[in-house]
Amino acid sequence: MNLKLSDKTLYSLLAVALLALTAFLFFCPDDIEGNVLQQHDIQQGIANGQEGKAFHEATGETTRWTNSLFGGMPNFQIAPSYPAGKAIGWIWNVYTLGLPSPANLLFAMMAGFFIMCLCFRFKWYNALFASIAWGFSSYFIIIIGAGHIWKFVTLAYIPPTIGGIALCYRGKYLPGAALAALFGALQLQSNHPQMSYYFLFVIFAMVVAWLCSAIREHRIRQWGMATACVIAAGILAVGANSASLYNSYEYSKETVRGRATDLTPPPGTETGGMSRSAITAWSYGIDETMSLLIPNVKGGATIKPVAGESSLLSLADTGKADELSLAPEELQFLSQFPQYFGNQPMTNGPVYVGAFVLLLAILALFMVNTPMKWALFAVSILAILLSWGHNFEAFTDFFIDNFPGYNKFRAVASILVIVEFTIPLLAIMAVRKMLETENYLQRFGMVFYTVFGLGAIVCFLGWVAPSMFGEPYSASEIQQLQQAGAFSNPQYYNILNAIRETRLSLVSTDSLRSLAFILLGALVIFLYLRGAVKNRAVFVCMLTAVMLIDLFSVGKRYVNSENFTRPALEDVTFNKTAADEAILKDTSNYRVYDVQGLYSARSSYFHKTIGGYHAAKLTRYNDLLDHQISKGNMGVINMLNTKYFLSGEQYERNPGALGNAWFVDTISYVADADSEMAALDSLDTATAAVADAKFRETLGNAIPKSLGDTIYETSYAPNALTYSVNSAKGGIAVFSEIYFPWGWTATVDGKETQIGRVNYTLRALRVPAGRHEIRFSFDPKSVRVTNNISIASVSVIYILCAISLLLLALPIIRKRKS
Repeated sequence: MNLKLSDKTLYSLLAVALLALTAFLFFCPDDIEGNVLQQHDIQQGIANGQEGKAFHEATGETTRWTNSLFGGMPNFQIAPSYPAGKAIGWIWNVYTLGLPSPANLLFAMMAGFFIMCLCFRFKWYNALFASIAWGFSSYFIIIIGAGHIWKFVTLAYIPPTIGGIALCYRGKYLPGAALAALFGALQLQSNHPQMSYYFLFVIFAMVVAWLCSAIREHRIRQWGMATACVIAAGILAVGANSASLYNSYEYSKETVRGRATDLTPPPGTETGGMSRSAITAWSYGIDETMSLLIPNVKGGATIKPVAGESSLLSLADTGKADELSLAPEELQFLSQFPQYFGNQPMTNGPVYVGAFVLLLAILALFMVNTPMKWALFAVSILAILLSWGHNFEAFTDFFIDNFPGYNKFRAVASILVIVEFTIPLLAIMAVRKMLETENYLQRFGMVFYTVFGLGAIVCFLGWVAPSMFGEPYSASEIQQLQQAGAFSNPQYYNILNAIRETRLSLVSTDSLRSLAFILLGALVIFLYLRGAVKNRAVFVCMLTAVMLIDLFSVGKRYVNSENFTRPALEDVTFNKTAADEAILKDTSNYRVYDVQGLYSARSSYFHKTIGGYHAAKLTRYNDLLDHQISKGNMGVINMLNTKYFLSGEQYERNPGALGNAWFVDTISYVADADSEMAALDSLDTATAAVADAKFRETLGNAIPKSLGDTIYETSYAPNALTYSVNSAKGGIAVFSEIYFPWGWTATVDGKETQIGRVNYTLRALRVPAGRHEIRFSFDPKSVRVTNNISIASVSVIYILCAISLLLLALPIIRKRKS
């Protein structure tokens, strides 16, 4: 007999096709025309990984070290590539149906939530509603435009991971464990630990909710078996990524993520990880949380990516500015103020989940009677409180000081991704309750009218009195304007009034907009409850349409055709200048100081630089930047073999660069990092070195150079360097290479020798007299060991998936035979 798809399967497949079409249409016509997003973070990643990419193309080898930025650093967090990753990496193209980028990203985000909802036993139409609400939440659209792609992909894989966990607690142990392990492995491979860390709070709360249900229903044994399966799935997911996770973890100990500084920090700032100020720099304002209901409650965005560049969204760009009678100089002044006036230093846009969706989620709290509701509510409140960062300092400090790993992450506002997850889930729980409850208005009418009525009133008041959400100035703006005496100077009256009126108009307009969608959604619900719409699927699809129009249009504010550009050669993308061309004619191994872009990744694409951009740079090098390089200490700049200064279209050769290696006449040993850094203030790095006392045994005392002593580099690769040495008496050789405490080995004539650290950041060796060959190589043993673990774990995951699919197919095969 012929195999027929069940109606449930058919409709689910059609829903998935609709998700794909919606994602495709959002980025039309650019995804058809082949235009691309030149996102800032993606460009930085390309620049930082260029040396490793070129090395792989030339040799077929993978390097774990790059000299493209910050003098040299491991690339565990730049371009992680491991055999196990390649073994599961192919799944992405299949999972996203071959859609063009970035439509494939948006589809993956929605498809994962759809899978999770089916695992939670939601009907296909409910899953469709929730998956679109999740995928089109404004923050996810914004990070596509900003280029936070690995964060996005991690978030896309989290819901299906949770779906697998849900299957386990439904008693489907094997398929649940297989699904959780597979998507958990893909999630961790996406290499954004911060997002995975945040959702551990969600998973823990859900597990507790399932425990409460198990106790109430006398299913403790089933809960225990499910928990064991979930733990096993987690072990497999971690094992599949053990190479990346272990080496990144060990690497993090040497970075600003693991410790802010090796120097003595100011009292009260030490956290064991990043500094408190770095962790909480991007803190959501308490009143800014209202953006969940009204997107422009704090003006929206500071900047918008336009064709690969960041463009200021100024108050002069709003339609309101045209209505004000401003002199040209006042209009120019207005153009310097961003539309955003919230608590964060800057933002690409707000976290908006849909006014109507938010009210549905709140409604669920009053009418859904399950432990899961309280779990989702609890983690939502937790996420909101933690997103406030320095605006709720005591609570944030408690987590920094007491929750392992929390002090490794910055931008605490991003924890609102939890709220963006829980709100669609709670909302669809409310919708399901409506569908399952007879005489709904009689039982829950008062709650329904109260929740939607209060939401409508808040939006109405925001429309008529937008200042109720706070004054339209950020705290930093108020401070600057007060210092300038603007608030008491009559000549600033017009411009201050223009800033106020323009920003409040943004709040007012969006308040009215949210009010309209609340009323429209409430009308659709009312029509269903009164019997005017009888079909459940049609009703939920109508709700989906209302929600999609709302979120689709808000998303288009932040990502639209202005963001896209025609594909270009990378040299053009990174603006290769005549100065770059001239410097590149020098094929020796040296470094470049990009004066205008010290903290930019652009020059890392073309050169080995002493600057760059990366959120997890080495702690000691960061100290050197802050205390020496940024102050123009030429002794330090020279010891890094900085052969060229680059400034836009101009460049200059530095005659003081010390080369790849040199002997020093003297070395001083000091007790701590503070003393070592202080010594660099006046150290003649060409003839002297300073080192921590713990390296005294490794390096010993210096021997003054003899006439004719030479040391020079004979070959270069990012992970292997060789030098030829000729010295009458031997001594201490200093290398213009960054010291890293593990992974590097040094040999003299093939015999391994210990590497010392001098001048706070550089490598040094004790070299015997005579002619020798020195070789440095970076080949961490941990990579080889963890690669084997990863491959074994991936193999087990595939076996579990294959068995699960076979068990799923057996009933269908038997039915066909019958």
